[in-house]
Amino acid sequence: MGLIVQNIEGKKVTVIGGARSGLAVARLLKKMGADVFISDMKKPEEIKYVKFTPEELNSAGIKYEFGEHSEKVYDCDFMVISPGVPSNAPVVQKAMELGIKVWSEIEVASWFCKAPIIAVTGTNGKTTTTSLIGHIFKTAGFKTIVAGNIGAPFSDFVLDADEGSIVVLEVSSFQLDHIENFKPKVAVLLNITPDHLDRYDSFGDYILSKFRIFKNQKEDDFAVYNYDDEIVQPYVESLNVIKLPFSVRDKLSCGGFIEDGYITLNFKNKKERILKMNNLRIRGIHNVYNSLAAALAARAMEVKDEIIRESLQSFEGVEHRLEFVREINGVKFINDSKATNVNSLWYALESFDEPIILIAGGRDKGNDYSKVYDLVKRKVKLIIAIGESKNKIYNEFKNLTNVIEVDSMEEAVKKAYENSVPGDVVLLSPACASFDMFRDYEHRGEVFKKLVNEL
Repeated sequence: MGLIVQNIEGKKVTVIGGARSGLAVARLLKKMGADVFISDMKKPEEIKYVKFTPEELNSAGIKYEFGEHSEKVYDCDFMVISPGVPSNAPVVQKAMELGIKVWSEIEVASWFCKAPIIAVTGTNGKTTTTSLIGHIFKTAGFKTIVAGNIGAPFSDFVLDADEGSIVVLEVSSFQLDHIENFKPKVAVLLNITPDHLDRYDSFGDYILSKFRIFKNQKEDDFAVYNYDDEIVQPYVESLNVIKLPFSVRDKLSCGGFIEDGYITLNFKNKKERILKMNNLRIRGIHNVYNSLAAALAARAMEVKDEIIRESLQSFEGVEHRLEFVREINGVKFINDSKATNVNSLWYALESFDEPIILIAGGRDKGNDYSKVYDLVKRKVKLIIAIGESKNKIYNEFKNLTNVIEVDSMEEAVKKAYENSVPGDVVLLSPACASFDMFRDYEHRGEVFKKLVNEL
């Protein structure tokens, strides 16, 4: 239990943001005896994912305001912010200037967590790796809670966890920005590439945010990390924790690696071949990395190799991440709507040998497309550009392959099918955020799948 738990009774807490995480932490704090006030700049009907009425908040004893942040927000002992609220938001900045402590929802939920936490962060692969670790522990028979940035707020489930449970959290940089005591038993850092440069002043700030996952770890805690990532590796090597690196390039004396085509673990000086890479259900080199990370996280918590083997073999991936939708007349349609940055697009293109018709575009987050030029030139026969960034995408790739601009997802799917021949892959991998046209990447993927199934 966290140090602050016993002091929560009667504390005045302001929660900024009334969507999923904000509501969850407000309910948790209220249950633990705090005096809770929610404030959101949006009106209830404008807030994503939220289906509630003011009456429900009234009956829960939670005070609220919508459509503004009034001066009431600063009348509190501490403030909790949702991941969607930027650190540079005026309300957050003013609170910090006033000396009010500002914490993230995962920090607060962790105060009440009795179970060991496995936390996963990185620019790409978080959701797949978090889901895969959860799958391994469920297969092993543990009471397993999978939550966090994956779409289920930690605060909604933390009180269900006991000492015999395992909590697996997907953790974003935004959530890590405002932690103080949050301490995972196993911290997994998959990779770091430029992303969210619309929310950070520099790439360096974003990197430091990711490294905060290790902030409170002690010498008997585990750091599972990507040995092949030149940003991650030197930093983690300097930490005083139990280090479990993974690599697809080098055979390591300790950690996870590939040997003779097998996913191999060397843990506590015992080397074990787990599974042939080709027997993974999820495709692409990025999923070899994700599988190595998940396997090491499980071994750190003493899960047996045979359980890990069975789990890696049976895991089918997550929705909206290289998700097979349908094959029509020899043309495969793949939904990779979760690819919201250029690195994700790189992994998606790397995963296919077939000719690709790529649907890309949306709200650009400061993308540098140069790292996919070579893959686009070699593999993509046509790009269909959508969303706010369609003109940028056209200009970036017009000299490398055929590019057309369209005004809707419906038109994009129609044009993709019209231009395809048997053996092609139609790949939605936008490399951009979805908020210009859709509620979120899930909504974008669902619309794509619906349109494909109507063809």
